[in-house]
Amino acid sequence: MTEQDTTHARLDFNPVAGARPVGTTAALLDGLRDDHPGFHSTFGRGFWVVTRHADILATLQDPEGFSNRSVNALDAEPRYRWIPEMLDPPEHTLWRRLLRPHFTPATAKAREGRIREHCAGLIDDIAGRGSCDFVSDFALRFPSVIFLELMGLPVDRLDTFLEWEHAILHGPPAANPARVEAMGKVTEMFAGLIEERRAEPRDDLVSAAVTWRIDGEPISDEDLLAFCLLMFMAGLDTLTSQLSYTFWHLATHPGDRARLRDDPALMPSAIEELLRAYSIVQPARKATRDVTAAGCPVKAGEMVMLPLSMANRDPAVFPEPERVILDRAPNRHLAFGAGPHRCLGAHLARLEIRVALEEWHRRIPDYRIPDDAEAIEHAYMLLGLDTLPLTWS
Repeated sequence: MTEQDTTHARLDFNPVAGARPVGTTAALLDGLRDDHPGFHSTFGRGFWVVTRHADILATLQDPEGFSNRSVNALDAEPRYRWIPEMLDPPEHTLWRRLLRPHFTPATAKAREGRIREHCAGLIDDIAGRGSCDFVSDFALRFPSVIFLELMGLPVDRLDTFLEWEHAILHGPPAANPARVEAMGKVTEMFAGLIEERRAEPRDDLVSAAVTWRIDGEPISDEDLLAFCLLMFMAGLDTLTSQLSYTFWHLATHPGDRARLRDDPALMPSAIEELLRAYSIVQPARKATRDVTAAGCPVKAGEMVMLPLSMANRDPAVFPEPERVILDRAPNRHLAFGAGPHRCLGAHLARLEIRVALEEWHRRIPDYRIPDDAEAIEHAYMLLGLDTLPLTWS
């Protein structure tokens, strides 16, 4: 990052927000970015926040200066290691090479038939009701079942898995026995699954993972379990949040909904714009050395938060960033991150979003939030919706 004025604000910025109306978090982050290129939050043990596109991108692309050993701004010394997210190069690079063949555009395309079948079945069950809570009835279940099938986990245990995921990712930031207990249950479940797949391999990611080798050596059970835990959390949360914000926007902007429904050629650019406008991830990095970041004097060992929403709604890069412009071009957003840790599942995520939009609008073309209801969001490492009530004729 370039050297800048080292004056900086100290703010009581709490990234762990309680329930509040959808859109509150984006507006808050927009205001902070407009006022401060970077600042120090006094919340918890304290951390830095970088707010603008150029500085966030530079940080994400500097793994030597900013380590992934901790990815939570509120926890600089985690007692866990999620693989490969919490690895730095060159170790991270070795894991990415193993994973990349399972997340190519071609492998995503090969799954489209099953994804579409599952999506259509869910919506068929919902359409005749005339109303639903989009989050609990669709956004949680559609991508989660696809993920469970990818990993080889039993789909009939989805509700239990969702309870564990919520405890891990959405509990209070302080010492949280429920989080520790849930992580233990997930680890125990995967330990059993790994043993089963060693004995009887199937066509799933865990069966592939038990055959992987790094530097000629089998991967330890400890590292396999850390990998499975990360996949569990990513697979059961991120796309749920993205779909929820996408359909909240379309429910509250009937003009955009009509354009998207009536012009299939608009779909690719519309998906990119909705990813940009509603970026859900709030990653963090740990400084490996003293550095000036966006004018802030960051010391080695301190945490730096990099809200992707702030980068993707920066008016220096995106004109009228608060507006959703379905055919926006260019649109080089950072919704999937940047640098060596850019999201490996981006191709699959885009496919699932496209299928959801196509199949939903084929069956439920017009919908809205009821007059007496309200959509509610939350914020933590991910932004997401708790509830999105919808109704239609």
